[in-house]
Amino acid sequence: MTSVTSILHRATGVALTAGLLLFTWWLVAAAIGPEAYSVFAGFAGSGLGMLILFGFTVAFYYHLSNGIRHLFWDAGFLFKLQNAYAAGYVVLFSTVILSTLTWAYIFTELKG
Repeated sequence: MTSVTSILHRATGVALTAGLLLFTWWLVAAAIGPEAYSVFAGFAGSGLGMLILFGFTVAFYYHLSNGIRHLFWDAGFLFKLQNAYAAGYVVLFSTVILSTLTWAYIFTELKG
């Protein structure tokens, strides 16, 4: 569990860095004007765009949750193997719950 969470932490860090390109595109498109923003919105609303945004969301929540777990380690807690495994499962569980809640909200807003 500790090896997997460590590798996933690094992988989600890389994914978040790549996702910043999409975020930058969004900001630049908004600054340029309606036509440029329309192109971005078309991509973001497509199946591929939604899949990338979903992946970005999962990577964000995983990286955030695991970063909090690392703060506990830095403070000297959760070093026993049993506690480290439990914290790893909490990280995975919180990632699923937070991602699900975020996308449930997004889909609720899109329908309404």
